[in-house]
Amino acid sequence: MLELAGIIILGILAQWMAWRFKIPAILPLIIIGLLVGPIASLYTEDASKLIEPIWNGQQGLFPGESLFYFVSLAISIILFEGGLTLKKEEILNTGPVIGKLISVAVIITFAGAGVAAHYIFGLSWEIALLFSALIIVTGPTVITPILRNIPLKKDVSSILKWEGILIDPIGALFAVLVFEFISANAGGEFTLVALEEFGKIVLFGFSFGFSFAHALAFSIKKKLIPHYLLNVFTLAAVLGVFVLSDSFAHESGLLAVVVMGMVMGNINLPNLKELLYFKESLSVLLISILFILLAANINMEDLYLIYRWETAALFAVVAFIIRPLGVFASSINSGLKLNEKLFISWVGPRGIVAAGIASLFGSKLVTQGVDGAEYITPLVFMIVLGTVLLNATTARLFAKIVGVFLKQSDGIMIVGASKFSRLIASYLKEHGRSVVLVDTNTNNVRIAKEKGLDAVAADIYSDAITDDIEFNNIGFLMALTGNSQINDYALERFTARFGENGAYRLVHSTEVSNPDENPTRGLFSSTDDYVNMMEVARYYGEIHEIKIKSQEHYEGLIEITKTDENIIPLFIRKKNEIDIIPSTSLDMEVEEDSQLVYLGKKIVVQASGDIVME
Repeated sequence: MLELAGIIILGILAQWMAWRFKIPAILPLIIIGLLVGPIASLYTEDASKLIEPIWNGQQGLFPGESLFYFVSLAISIILFEGGLTLKKEEILNTGPVIGKLISVAVIITFAGAGVAAHYIFGLSWEIALLFSALIIVTGPTVITPILRNIPLKKDVSSILKWEGILIDPIGALFAVLVFEFISANAGGEFTLVALEEFGKIVLFGFSFGFSFAHALAFSIKKKLIPHYLLNVFTLAAVLGVFVLSDSFAHESGLLAVVVMGMVMGNINLPNLKELLYFKESLSVLLISILFILLAANINMEDLYLIYRWETAALFAVVAFIIRPLGVFASSINSGLKLNEKLFISWVGPRGIVAAGIASLFGSKLVTQGVDGAEYITPLVFMIVLGTVLLNATTARLFAKIVGVFLKQSDGIMIVGASKFSRLIASYLKEHGRSVVLVDTNTNNVRIAKEKGLDAVAADIYSDAITDDIEFNNIGFLMALTGNSQINDYALERFTARFGENGAYRLVHSTEVSNPDENPTRGLFSSTDDYVNMMEVARYYGEIHEIKIKSQEHYEGLIEITKTDENIIPLFIRKKNEIDIIPSTSLDMEVEEDSQLVYLGKKIVVQASGDIVME
């Protein structure tokens, strides 16, 4: 009982440490597992582990085959959750670099790492290729914490983010297929019988995964499952498909759940987000338990197996030769600069899926008597720990060395994607500024995306926004929603994270009627709240510019905007610089030849110098 409780407590503690120190959770999880497992045998009096998953075959927390069963079921849930996140449209809409990273780079890694493992470590081709298939996967859970506090161009952070998201289920599927092929012919030459067994695994895996995904989706859409049972029913269905497929074709269960997740993730399900949240929470708990168990299950003899110079050589080839080869091959004619390619090449930490599947596959192949299978788990753990440690400790420094570290974050986050927000975002984008719109209204987000704007359907009360590495280049914050409480909350919560260069909000309706309450972080005008902004955008949906001749001329123009409710000042632009006008607009000092950017009726300067409205 103490050991079981200890695993859960240590696992959640490791997750908290990862969150607190902004490091990938897999790092403290595996280190804790090694400390209470094989390393503990070096300092305990009887040379025993503090946590012993299996001891002498039939003793320990999980005697006999029970550890393998638990790991198999846990990995099946994790892989299903990964499959749910893979969207067909996301693959089709990715840029050419991301598309090649999950295709060309995958092939380069698979072939290159397999050749390296075969010739450096002397592994058989099948084991070497299984090793290479397992280290294809990076994953968002290791990329995000490493890059969270590194200001990067959005192009670079976006490539790394989407590579991790998309390659997770693709790499898992790849590894499962290679493992199934080896298992189909464990211990013998590749024969027609082995190919038939492999064919059965693929057939049953795909057919069961596809069929039950549609059956479950149909049940959800027709409301045959009550809402309160939806999550646990889905969990039971995943486990059922895994076991059922495995009973028809041994080792086909993992393939079935990966396919099931991918298919369901691409069906328009009304409750998909709830399923994802539930599976994500469950995956956190399972991963916390799983990796402490798996690391603790490693013996010192396994570590001694890789305590040799060939291990360092293999790591160097994977991290410093194969990864850059894949990145450079994937970014030919992409527009990425050399320093950006170098940084993407440097950041390639292997993830949770790699380590988890490696332990499962390695253990199973060892029990099947496959020669060299004992190297799979320690070698993959070495690659995972090595790449995570390397990137976690050097990514920020390397970004500065190669010159991709943004000294000043000049991107702009706009909270609210209403019509006037979209007009403002379009203007800023046309003038070279990086802008992202955030809104819970999916229709607003859809319209913004149709106009070519970056927009995210997200709740500012959620942690997802602060975890998104694509927002690392944001330095300005504008809260433009119709809810004054949301605007205030956005500034309170996100000023330190996204508003280092300036954080502003629309004035409240109560502040418009009382000029003495003009806020220091008010936006655009002390006389225009959300309602008036929307009215002007509806009837005069254009942004104009007028040349400013002097400070007095600027102040005169501002007075006009205060008396005419159909003109709202927005920015001061000079060449490539754009300054946000605060609600205390008369306090701004402007230079000659600047442009006043405003929304609404067009101001026309006649030849006589008189100002009229169109």
